Amino acid sequence: MGRLEGKVAVITGASQGMGEAHARLFVREGAQVVITDINVGLGQSLADELGKNCFFVRQDVSSSSDWAEVVDAARSRFGPVEVLVNNAGTIGPVKSLLDFSEEEFLNVCAVNQLGVFLGMKAVVPGMIAAGRGSIVNISSIAGMLGTKASSNAAYCASKFAVRGMSKLIAAQYGHVGIRVNSVHPGYILTPMMIAATDENGGGAAEAIPLGRLARPEEVSNVVLFLASDEASFVSGAEHVVDGAMIAG
Repeated sequence: MGRLEGKVAVITGASQGMGEAHARLFVREGAQVVITDINVGLGQSLADELGKNCFFVRQDVSSSSDWAEVVDAARSRFGPVEVLVNNAGTIGPVKSLLDFSEEEFLNVCAVNQLGVFLGMKAVVPGMIAAGRGSIVNISSIAGMLGTKASSNAAYCASKFAVRGMSKLIAAQYGHVGIRVNSVHPGYILTPMMIAATDENGGGAAEAIPLGRLARPEEVSNVVLFLASDEASFVSGAEHVVDGAMIAG
């Protein structure tokens, strides 16, 4: 039996990169998974490949109406949502504070911060009714401390916000069986990372004690643990996956 056997999960931003790796692992471990993304072509292709236990819905995570449609689709297709992985995110332009516009700031926060808030708000009522649920919010090492790796003020602010919201919702809803955790990846070899740097992460491996960038599935293994019943007493915590990059 798989580690997520019988669980219904929603994973956002799942057409490629870490989200794709999460979806593949979740299906392999027995979950029924609704994957969402704004990239319809890649998202539908992945769902088709993963088969009957995976279903794709086009979603803008900053839209509350899109969230309602996703939760309804999951319920109609598989049943009530028991696991939410808020994975969708954007880096935004790599600029200094003085060059970063208000519009650019709000666009980053709409995806990274508002999207997580709306996702939790959409699934928590069903989790309360069920008396259980696991929410895994993907933040970043930029949500742990401000460094040059934080990319820009909006990205850093939004990822700190994800960390804070995760703690608050874990504290508020733990009494009804809902667990909430944040995951803080460092440099991961995803299409978004490669697009922002290069195929080697812009030499980022030099800053990592383990000497390399992580593979997406190495983050997925942590997400799987948090989603599963193995983490039944793990809530309100940060889980850093960065090869000891910020340990010093």
